[in-house]
Amino acid sequence: MPMSLVYLLIMLGVICIWFLLLKRPIWESMGLAFLVLVAVTGTWGSLWAFIDKGLSTSLLFSMVVFICMSAIMTKTKIIDGAVNLILALLGRLPGGAGYAAVVASGFMGALSGSGPGNVMSTGVITIKAMKESGYPPELAANVESNASYLGNMIPPSSNIVAALGALTTFWAAQGLEDTMSIGSFWVVCWGCSLWFILARLITVFAFCKYYKIRPMEKDKIPSIKETFKHNWQGLLLPLIILVPFIIDFFFNNLTSFPNSAIFVERLGKAGAKSYSSALLFFVAGLAAIFAIIVMLFKDKKAVSPKNIVKMLSGSVKGIASTVGTCLFGYMIGALFTEIKATAELGTFLESLNMGRVGLAFVIPLITCFMGMVIPGSSLVSIFGALFIGLFYTQGANPVLIAAMLPCFCGVMCGITPPLALGMYAGMSIAESDPGKTIKNDLWWVGAQYILEVIVLLGWLPILGL
Repeated sequence: MPMSLVYLLIMLGVICIWFLLLKRPIWESMGLAFLVLVAVTGTWGSLWAFIDKGLSTSLLFSMVVFICMSAIMTKTKIIDGAVNLILALLGRLPGGAGYAAVVASGFMGALSGSGPGNVMSTGVITIKAMKESGYPPELAANVESNASYLGNMIPPSSNIVAALGALTTFWAAQGLEDTMSIGSFWVVCWGCSLWFILARLITVFAFCKYYKIRPMEKDKIPSIKETFKHNWQGLLLPLIILVPFIIDFFFNNLTSFPNSAIFVERLGKAGAKSYSSALLFFVAGLAAIFAIIVMLFKDKKAVSPKNIVKMLSGSVKGIASTVGTCLFGYMIGALFTEIKATAELGTFLESLNMGRVGLAFVIPLITCFMGMVIPGSSLVSIFGALFIGLFYTQGANPVLIAAMLPCFCGVMCGITPPLALGMYAGMSIAESDPGKTIKNDLWWVGAQYILEVIVLLGWLPILGL
């Protein structure tokens, strides 16, 4: 057995014992696993180099910015209007509450970056609406949990930041120039996400036909007029987040859009590149400022300096946990690179001669298993460049694989029993039978896995590629 697999099993064993058995925080489990690996590999002399590598990763700070943005979005409830508008538009369809849950919870999950947390926040609204429309409790729980976890692969989820870091690492390892702008990468991520959103909607449609589910009751459907009247400002939020990245995509693709050369001519190549690099920081800040300005017109006290500090301070624990987990993930990745464990693992997997088809079937299963104990963003930071390289040697587009990393590293693991945290969160709200919920959930897991394989094989057209 290659030593890289031994180190991987040691890491998983430490995390399982510390996190699953002793119920300690995941960031603490990752940190302990890192120290155990340092001890086992005898790399104490490089300890500070590993720490420096983790702390010097600029994308780590981008995650902090987006997590702070999501905290402000959640506390100010600016996106509640968007959720109500979706319910107002889709609630009149048979099973419309389920379609609304897919769209609203997917969008909310992308902002929050937390599958279970999003289930608990939006699920209170959507699961109740689904049950009142005739959805069986187990189906309502799974519609919400699957939609919420889908947010992990939709920009601006912080998992996308980790995937971009893995792509940058891959380019550097190959000695190739990194020509992918942030905006262009996000467009590809949206292109992948659209197929999975469509699959969720089709699955909801099939279940609605099977259970003969009706539309929402008229008196329970929010008024489009009233929703727009009182919450129209919040509907601008997606534009504020998305438009800068779309601009970056068009203005950095001179071959496809030659007229956009004026952007580079005005700013210069260095300026255009800096605009792309700074997007992750200023867009999150801009969205947060917009949310605060909107709330100033509704409730000044809610966004007073004192209350804003409370918003962020109340989220410090969650922010620290997420960032700490990612930091230790980067440090483990640096350690694996130092001892050449990642390269050895890649050589071992290549020796199996699975080809692209085999990789497409096997890698999502491996990441689903590991993702049950290692957060998706950490999984991407540790093994993302390796997975991209494996598929690249089999002729796959590295950008496509990078865009799919948040999907097969951070989506299916959250919905697959026995450790389907999103499913359990939805089950608690829907008060559904565990056995029936798990049985129904397997249909969603199967559909997710099949579509992952199809996309990884390159059989579907992807926006931005």
